Amino acid sequence: MTHKLLVANRGEIAVRIIRACQELGIRTVAIYSVADENSLHVKMADEAICIGSSLSGDSYLNLNRVVSAAVATGASIVHPGYGFLAENPRFAHMLEKCDITFVGPKADTLAFVGDKIAAKNWVKGLRIPVVDGSDGPIDHAASGIEIARKIGYPVLLKAVDGGGGKGIAVAESDAELISAFSRMQLEAKASFGTDSLYLETYIPRARHVEVQVMCDHSGNIVHFTERDCSMQRHNQKVIEESPSPVMNPLLRRNLALAAVRICRSLNYRGAGTIEFLLDQEQKYFFLEMNARIQVEHPVTEMATGVDLVKEQILIALGEALSIKQYQIKTKGHTIECRVNAEDVFHDFMPCPGTIHNVVMPGGPGVRIDSHIFNGYVVPSFYDSLLAKLIVHAPTRLEAIRKMRVALAGFIIDGIKTNIDFLYVMMHNPTFIKGQYDTTFVMKAIREELDGELYR
Repeated sequence: MTHKLLVANRGEIAVRIIRACQELGIRTVAIYSVADENSLHVKMADEAICIGSSLSGDSYLNLNRVVSAAVATGASIVHPGYGFLAENPRFAHMLEKCDITFVGPKADTLAFVGDKIAAKNWVKGLRIPVVDGSDGPIDHAASGIEIARKIGYPVLLKAVDGGGGKGIAVAESDAELISAFSRMQLEAKASFGTDSLYLETYIPRARHVEVQVMCDHSGNIVHFTERDCSMQRHNQKVIEESPSPVMNPLLRRNLALAAVRICRSLNYRGAGTIEFLLDQEQKYFFLEMNARIQVEHPVTEMATGVDLVKEQILIALGEALSIKQYQIKTKGHTIECRVNAEDVFHDFMPCPGTIHNVVMPGGPGVRIDSHIFNGYVVPSFYDSLLAKLIVHAPTRLEAIRKMRVALAGFIIDGIKTNIDFLYVMMHNPTFIKGQYDTTFVMKAIREELDGELYR
């Protein structure tokens, strides 16, 4: 059977999916908004169809238009990438009704794991540690205060349907919780469509570590070496690495077993990521499950040599995993830097504009996932991610040195980017020692802004 796959996304992940399809001999359809008419994924695909205006709500987030594009072009498969509709159960259900294969778990699985409270309570029932907090949504600030006083401040106020670092606020007192409650409701409503919030204990100086899993229709499950995603700004990942500098064999085994147990209990299929928090005593707590491919999936691919996107597509087509657990071998150390169009000096504000010149680094152990080119216009309507720079080396220190060289040779003229900031981070003594946590980046940037390092 000849397959045609529609890529329900844009930017670098759309390019990544199209390249995987080309290797598999699968024809591709690119959807695009008016702002993306001249984008790389549009040029690379076998077919392309415009689905609306530059606004995400009129194009990439418009379920009816995306599904209609799939039907109109005769696509038999849809890959959602990450973000946009990747974890939208209604989208997956609509495709199922149209007899179109969705690259991802079933709609009911998406709905379940997307409910952060339901997922946390389920995992708790599996006797896997979870962070203390509310057992359900909080209707008003007073309820939150009652729970916060019981479990102790500081606490996190989070959107039930949240993700991508949005809809999260720290409160260290009753007054701060009251102040944050209405603000988070508005942010949650604007970002995720619902204003439901829940509360959980804030773990100070936590590490954010995740386990990549892959599951097929026959119940085969494999896990990969963990990724450390603690280098974050505004709760969004900016530097990831594998293996984690703080990991030990017992903790690694426990995280992997917990991840597999969760997937098996859900009869999960496809690619997924189980995210954990580690406290200062290296106790681990389930955070959430992402039922899709992650932005940072190249870290695992470089570390293991496994093409996760191709595995995703083949599993969606009913094939079994091509690898067994014993075949997954991790070698050396991998680091990924997310290169964004943003102004580091002004709270990482997005900086759209026209790229006049691009020079990308290369060499052994260097990979770039990107959609930019000379003359590319970075739109103001979408995420500011321009490229992912990934390096692999025998040791962590060698990987850091390789990343320094790669960043030094990465030139993007015409717009502001965070390349210099990433370069500075690769020289930071705390990062080099691997002693950072989820608060480190924001503290480091404040320290650098107080100095003259960038001037």
